[in-house]
Amino acid sequence: MSAPDGSPVGAERSIGQLFASATTEMSALVHDEIALAKAQLKQDVKRGAASGGAFSAAGVLLVFSLPMLNFALAYGIRTWSGWNMAVCFVLSFAANVVVAGLLALIGTVFAKKAKKGQGPQKVAASMKQTAGVLQNAKPHPRAELPGDRTPAAIEAVARSQS
Repeated sequence: MSAPDGSPVGAERSIGQLFASATTEMSALVHDEIALAKAQLKQDVKRGAASGGAFSAAGVLLVFSLPMLNFALAYGIRTWSGWNMAVCFVLSFAANVVVAGLLALIGTVFAKKAKKGQGPQKVAASMKQTAGVLQNAKPHPRAELPGDRTPAAIEAVARSQS
């Protein structure tokens, strides 16, 4: 088994190797979060398209069905009830308005779902949180080994960068 940079897991790695490994993993994390934001945005766009489609269907239904539906329904009501023709036409128009209202209601529900889905904002907040954690991370102090000055030099560099 080996670490992401190819070195054995149990072996001690240098600071450079650790930094390279952390940089690679951070880059992969950022790429994955960008892909997640794209997927969530795509889902929100699909919901918005469904909403627009429902509103469009309501409009098309109302415009194109009125003449034919109104005449057929008005004459049908006149045949069954014997009422005045004007009342029959008003009733047929009211039926079309009810159907269009139901389609508009469906469009409103989908529009609210699309507006509620704030996928990219969630991912952006997660990325800010990850960056905040990494900015506050400090190296652990190491005991200086006899004849080895490397840990002291690393601590001095770490102190100068924070």
